[in-house]
Amino acid sequence: MPRRGQCKIKKPPFDTTDPEGFGCLTEAYYGWMLFRGYSEETIRNAKGYLKHFGLWLLERDIHKPILVSRSVIELYQKFIFHYRKEDGLPLCFNSIKHKLVSVRGFYGWLTRKGHIPANPAADIDLPRTESRLPGNLLTIDEVEKIMKVPDVDKPDGIRDRAILEVLYSTGVRRKELTRLKILDTDLKWQTLHIRDGKGKKDRIVPLGERAAAWINKYLLESRPYYAAEPDDGWLFITREGVSLTGVWLGALVRKHITAANIEKRGSCHMFRHSMATLMLEGGADIRYIQQMLGHATINTTQVYTKVSLKKLREVHEKTHPAARLKPEKKA
Repeated sequence: MPRRGQCKIKKPPFDTTDPEGFGCLTEAYYGWMLFRGYSEETIRNAKGYLKHFGLWLLERDIHKPILVSRSVIELYQKFIFHYRKEDGLPLCFNSIKHKLVSVRGFYGWLTRKGHIPANPAADIDLPRTESRLPGNLLTIDEVEKIMKVPDVDKPDGIRDRAILEVLYSTGVRRKELTRLKILDTDLKWQTLHIRDGKGKKDRIVPLGERAAAWINKYLLESRPYYAAEPDDGWLFITREGVSLTGVWLGALVRKHITAANIEKRGSCHMFRHSMATLMLEGGADIRYIQQMLGHATINTTQVYTKVSLKKLREVHEKTHPAARLKPEKKA
């Protein structure tokens, strides 16, 4: 018997012959998203969320979006709230929210295109977004231990060291690093051009002298070993001369973190969170950190103020009247 909340459907999921059926209309919706410039990741996530919703509908013999009422949407809300993953754990509130937002967006599109008379998901209640603190932050000493892991006497080691330096210096996302081209680096001015980042936004971030030096060493001494014609110009490449994948990069970084024996688990995002926190503790304005990380709003960056207690304690000790008083000696 399947666990409560699991969708187990053996028959073909969606009928693609009915123009008003779930299968045809979701495909049209994805085409509209692509036309409107939504990122590949956003469209891929929408497909996953709506597939989950569509399978749930099929279990209830609902094949057309027009047959979905507000009460059906509310039943789906209860379903995903009680949903249990393969490990038996419930979905986090953010995951529940994303599923419901995808359903609401799809039905909003159906309404605007005249496929249904009204949007049954227009006023659904969404769970509040969780503001989780970044975990497993690295100290400066731990970062330096990780940096010493790659064997820089070998081409692979030089490349890996350059990758780690870029992650630590710039805080770029994993996908952003895999998309970097050689032309995106300006070693003279020590900057990195992030193209088509999250939300399809570009930004320029400082590299720092050390990261720029390792990229230069990699371009001169390591990359030529792997590059093959025609060279697509990707900055970091594998031994086969092709661009990195997110999975490959995550495994590489995780391997070096494990080899450093720092008793912390993580991968690329660990460097991103650590960079932001250490910069904040060093006195950087949070608006500069927002620009470095490519956050659309300052609210997303504010989470780092909650973990940067070191700087807060220093300010408290210097400015609070009670903190400046020396403790009374016991008689």
